[in-house]
Amino acid sequence: MTISLNATHDPQLRSWVESANIAGTDFPIQNLPFAVFRTQGTQEAARCGVGIGDEILDISACLQLFTGDARQAADACAESTLNALMALGNQAASALRGALSRLLAAGNEEHRAVLSSALIPMSNAELLLPVKIAGYTDFFASIHHATNAGRLFRPDAPLLPNYKYVPVGYNGRANSIRVSGDRVQRPWGQLKAADAPAPVFAPAKRLDYEVELGMYIGTSSRDGEPVSVANAWDHIFGFSLLNDWSARDVQSWEYQPLGPFLAKSFATSVSPWVVTAEALAPFRVAVLTRAEGDPAPLPHLLDAADQSSGALNIRIDATLRTAQMRENDAPAHTLSRSNTELLYWSFAQMVAHHSSNGSAIDTGDLMGSGTVSGASQDALGSLLEITRGGAEPMLLSATGEQRTFLEDGDEVIFRGRCERDGHVPIGFGICTGTLLPAHKPS
Repeated sequence: MTISLNATHDPQLRSWVESANIAGTDFPIQNLPFAVFRTQGTQEAARCGVGIGDEILDISACLQLFTGDARQAADACAESTLNALMALGNQAASALRGALSRLLAAGNEEHRAVLSSALIPMSNAELLLPVKIAGYTDFFASIHHATNAGRLFRPDAPLLPNYKYVPVGYNGRANSIRVSGDRVQRPWGQLKAADAPAPVFAPAKRLDYEVELGMYIGTSSRDGEPVSVANAWDHIFGFSLLNDWSARDVQSWEYQPLGPFLAKSFATSVSPWVVTAEALAPFRVAVLTRAEGDPAPLPHLLDAADQSSGALNIRIDATLRTAQMRENDAPAHTLSRSNTELLYWSFAQMVAHHSSNGSAIDTGDLMGSGTVSGASQDALGSLLEITRGGAEPMLLSATGEQRTFLEDGDEVIFRGRCERDGHVPIGFGICTGTLLPAHKPS
């Protein structure tokens, strides 16, 4: 299925749900992202809904309004995760999204009573992990981040020789994924100071965040049949914000020779809203142009159409709110503003590489982009880069505090937004997590 512009992207569209028409909303009628929810304070069954303004439309409460592929997709929304909907493929999700766009459009009086009764204020909803994660892979797709991080450890050769040939990644822990707002606890691990003769086992001291975009796989592929770059978007259901929490001191000791392990597996936060690949069609842009002298991707990772429109223009803002800021009602500190259009590798290339050895991709697979950083100081997506590995503390002007890495009680907040001339901006909601102290060993 080719993802292209259609009637749901019409910038003139307005909704009879008035909050969807407010300037600056993340969820205008042109977005219609999916989430899993239940009413706050209850133990009722979780089900899938769609964001519109500051409301959630409970799809299972208005099933009778849908037919054909849209009805099949709506039936899948009665499940407690998005997996059943995702497995149907983008055609079914597109049919449901198109039907919802028509039903929620301003001027459409048909079925409004049924739809109004199926709307639940977001303030009354508990948003849950939207997808049962089948597998989790984290990539390293930002050349700016790779260079910045590499320079700290290898000043003379920041990029390893493979970087410009292969979308580097590692397989993480599916059960480390948690929804925005859920518990993030400082982990224990082996730490070794440069001048120490041996490591110690203690709470990590150099806790960091990483600004990332998460990609969800919808339809699976067959074992032994690699997915081509040209067909990769047929398997991509949607995207959410992702924070890859990282214990840098644990990482620096353990990562050689096999790469990240316990430094990454304690927590990864995702926003509860999944913005569909179709909703992002207006914000597709050309993949970052490679510098003169860089090698072209190998043939199995190169597709002309993907190079011309395989990147996404998504701005991600990261802020920090400390415990002292909350106590003093002080504004959060701006950490960075970066954009996924600067990634060196496209999302289709990540999917193609992931399956290039014949390994199947599965419904519910989550793939992280890796830290999204830009070239400027205000676009660095981690404290590792901002503070130069802790050598240059960051001043928090609102309170006078300093940070090299995160302290207990610090809350990290991501917000994502797409803007492009001629189109209505859409957003991703927020991805937030507050660092809790390390647990006491028993």
